[in-house]
Amino acid sequence: MNRIRHLREKASLRQIDVANATGIDQKTLSNYETEKTYPDSYSLIRLADFFGVTIDYLVCRDESRFSSDKKEEAYDKIEQLKKELDELKKYI
Repeated sequence: MNRIRHLREKASLRQIDVANATGIDQKTLSNYETEKTYPDSYSLIRLADFFGVTIDYLVCRDESRFSSDKKEEAYDKIEQLKKELDELKKYI
């Protein structure tokens, strides 16, 4: 399945919702999803920013949706939450 369509459907959005949010024409977005045409660099940037994924993920060059910076940030947050949970366990 096309990743743009997959992300849109996962977010329960209509094409017109994504079109309005990104400034990409709805018909153009439809063509991207059906692979009649392919996004230019401007559209890829807009779509990646809107969905919070990397361009490589959108164009199927990478299975990971997030950049390594975002992954590192997430791992740091998880570690912080673990420490907070351990601290809270002392009071239970």
